[in-house]
Amino acid sequence: MSRIGKKPIVILDGVKVNIDGRVVNVEGPLGKLSYEHRPEVSVATSEDGKSLVVDRFVDDRFGRQYHGLTRSLLQNMVVGVKDGYEKRLEIVGVGYLGQIEGNVLTLRVGFANEIKKTIPPGLDVRCPDQTHVVVKGCDKQQVGQFAAEVRAARKPEPYKGKGVRYQGEHVKIKPGKSAT
Repeated sequence: MSRIGKKPIVILDGVKVNIDGRVVNVEGPLGKLSYEHRPEVSVATSEDGKSLVVDRFVDDRFGRQYHGLTRSLLQNMVVGVKDGYEKRLEIVGVGYLGQIEGNVLTLRVGFANEIKKTIPPGLDVRCPDQTHVVVKGCDKQQVGQFAAEVRAARKPEPYKGKGVRYQGEHVKIKPGKSAT
């Protein structure tokens, strides 16, 4: 039995869950999310209606894999519509900056041209100052994906540490040529 898959998902206050066949709709104060699960697993609400239970039909490899995966995705949806997810990025380097113009995040990170990233709908992206970017949203995957794309615009380099990094990320600095 999957250790993760057999745990029930507690439905938080203010969150509504609707199961329509294989489609699970979760609605909360921060938005709506929908997920269609695989046919190897089933999702049902408990008798009291305060938790979700994920069960699998078959005990083969794919059934076991999708059992835990489905439970984790539904847990992330319930937490996301209630509290939301957030990623913070730092822009490190002389002259490096980020700013938002409409629904476009513009990054100046040492290239000849500015890098422009269109902000997907459903995400709240802010620049409290020119060297920080905050990505918020109810979909954990979408928040992480956009933050990773922004970081990939200029990954932190190992000699001076310049680039875009997650807040609190440690970048190991190499000594360079003069260290011999």
